[in-house]
Amino acid sequence: MANDAISVLVVDDEKNIRRSLRMVLAAEGYAVEEASNANATRALFASTREPPDAVFLDLKLPDVKDLSLLEWLRATQPGLPVIMISGHGSLHDAVEAVKRGAFDFLEKPLERERILVTLRNALETRRLRRRVAELSGGGAIIGESPQMGDVRDWIARVAPTDGRVLVIGESGTGKELVARAIHEGSPRAGKPFIKANCAAIPKELVESVLFGHVRGAFTGALRDKLGTFKQADGGTLFLDEIADMGLEAQAKVLRVLQEGEFEPVGATKTETVDVRVIAATHRNLEDEIAQGRFREDLYYRLAVLVLELPPLREREGDVRVLARHFLAEFHEHGLPRRTLSEEALRALARHAWPGNVRELCNVIERVAILARDAVVRESDLPAEVRDRSARAPSAADSPVPPVGTSLADVRAEAERRYLEAVLAATGGNVSEAARRIGIERTHLHKKLSALGLK
Repeated sequence: MANDAISVLVVDDEKNIRRSLRMVLAAEGYAVEEASNANATRALFASTREPPDAVFLDLKLPDVKDLSLLEWLRATQPGLPVIMISGHGSLHDAVEAVKRGAFDFLEKPLERERILVTLRNALETRRLRRRVAELSGGGAIIGESPQMGDVRDWIARVAPTDGRVLVIGESGTGKELVARAIHEGSPRAGKPFIKANCAAIPKELVESVLFGHVRGAFTGALRDKLGTFKQADGGTLFLDEIADMGLEAQAKVLRVLQEGEFEPVGATKTETVDVRVIAATHRNLEDEIAQGRFREDLYYRLAVLVLELPPLREREGDVRVLARHFLAEFHEHGLPRRTLSEEALRALARHAWPGNVRELCNVIERVAILARDAVVRESDLPAEVRDRSARAPSAADSPVPPVGTSLADVRAEAERRYLEAVLAATGGNVSEAARRIGIERTHLHKKLSALGLK
């Protein structure tokens, strides 16, 4: 279907319908292909190197009487807008088709203006989704290291399924980007991707944020409000920093995962929801379970598919790749064109990057704004990056703890020593320390208290 024009595939067993749609679309400059049944459609996709930009699909075909072809298209062509058409469809058919991922549902006889408006809306929606993906990191997992190749392969295998995913990794490693990539590669790509940061929700509001509330449920509830679970209905809900959720809220999330239902705060009516949940945390949930802070049954509901993201310091060569990528991206958004000198790249590669990719992006943005010349020198980098003492720690830097020391104690001691060093480097400025290591200031305060550093 290679063509400079936007290509549209029309799938209908009625020749007159295909001819009418071809005339309408061709008159507007679209390139049109036709198929009369499901088998012909699958064969067409198998034989073309460039799939169409949109599809008009009849609800009932000679060899398919259900929505299986729609589901096949959604699974094999993520992001492809599919507009259902029917001469004898019911409201139930329309709702079910949209629920399964159709962009819209048109009834025959087809009106020219409705055809064109719906197609333009579908194409614009697809364009905006791609633009959002570009702005959130190129719509791909950037990196050439073997570790990131493994991550991309894992996402490709997992995305088309409906399995729940738990993403584990240090702050700033790209857990949300992974969640978005899984969503965009799934049959749910045409539905909402909703994010809830559990660490940022006040304890007294967590149920309202997740499950919504009805008017009058509490002081200040002036109108009904949909929670994130309902907002994500049919799509994906990303529960970031799930370990920071309280036990009471965990119990209610467990019920939704088990039964697919919940009650908004103050409501008596049960709501049902169809959501794929992707959770993420920088904590070790097994340690949290042992400490009584996380429910073991919820862990096993969430950890169907588990991905542990590598920290940036372990991704050989990716600092250079990402630094150049971010610098080019900032230029595209209006900052001066700059290149990184070899000495600057070596300095970037030496740094430990405790804040991971988020910290690197922050540093490159500052460099893009403040560098004196078009070529970025080592002297243009922030002091903490130029400091050779901020290299990635080696095994020789610290003695091995005695055999028998619990992993929880080893981690706590390592975190305590590292945070002591960060606070010393920032003169005790917690806000600056939080910025350098890529976490929220309030979260750092909690961690300092837990480690006895406050």
